[in-house]
Amino acid sequence: MNWLEVTVKTTPEAVEELAERLTDLGAEGVVINDEASIREFLDNNPTAWDYVDDEVFDAYRGETSVQVYLSDDEEGRMKLETFQKALPHHEFTVKTVRDDDWLNNWKQFFKPIEVGERFLIVPEWEAVPETDRVVLRIDPKHIFGNGGHATTRLCLEAAERYPAKTVLDLGCGSGILSIGALLLGADKAMGFEIVPDAPAICRDNCAINNIEDGRLTVFVADVLAKGILEKYVGNTKFDLVFSNVGADFNIALVGIIAPYISPGGVLLCSGIIDTREDEVRRAIESAGLTVLETMREDNWSAFAVRVN
Repeated sequence: MNWLEVTVKTTPEAVEELAERLTDLGAEGVVINDEASIREFLDNNPTAWDYVDDEVFDAYRGETSVQVYLSDDEEGRMKLETFQKALPHHEFTVKTVRDDDWLNNWKQFFKPIEVGERFLIVPEWEAVPETDRVVLRIDPKHIFGNGGHATTRLCLEAAERYPAKTVLDLGCGSGILSIGALLLGADKAMGFEIVPDAPAICRDNCAINNIEDGRLTVFVADVLAKGILEKYVGNTKFDLVFSNVGADFNIALVGIIAPYISPGGVLLCSGIIDTREDEVRRAIESAGLTVLETMREDNWSAFAVRVN
């Protein structure tokens, strides 16, 4: 199905009034694009974001607009005409988009990626090139974990250096880290994610990598909530624990994760923006854990950690 993406330019002072006016005229939901609103949201949710790329602000810098999506048919065009007549002094921009534009356009930019010394990450829709590397096929869908981000690459590279038979993956996303460890020789992995359809996405990604059912089990739960690790993990200990979630998550995690790491096992703390590296290191050391190595790529840091 085709849609009309209607963008109406305005000012920061008038954006809320315009959004309300469009809604009154029959718009079924609006999107507000405004740099000030984005900054306000980030400032009011500081623990949710360690780092926001300047490109996010560049996309909206100096421009404020309201977007509406209308069906590309007679009814939608009649609504558009109504909007334009009711708001004659506003500048309208209209373009046609398809449902699959939103869902699939990003795929054209996701190509096979060599990671570390051993991995070749190949999107599920791409042909597998001839290679001596370990091929890790992935379709992240809408969830984090396609191998393109530095934090994921740091974890996969570290997994090559820290072989494991049992793996715990906290914030597992698409399952890419667990699947990578399984392809390297791990027997079983357990993942946790707060996104409801993560188990299904991970199951699909296991299937395209020929990983048998039951080798990766994923639960939807917040592992930092009281009693969750005890409930799902029990007395199980893991050779390798991935925590590619962020600085605040890792700071909270290091105080409770030690009982679930095997003797000689390793915790990989990643997803840490470089400006918070020292803060996370202090938390690790305060929890009585030892940093084995510090890894860095772009603006991101990761730690390999061992229980004393």
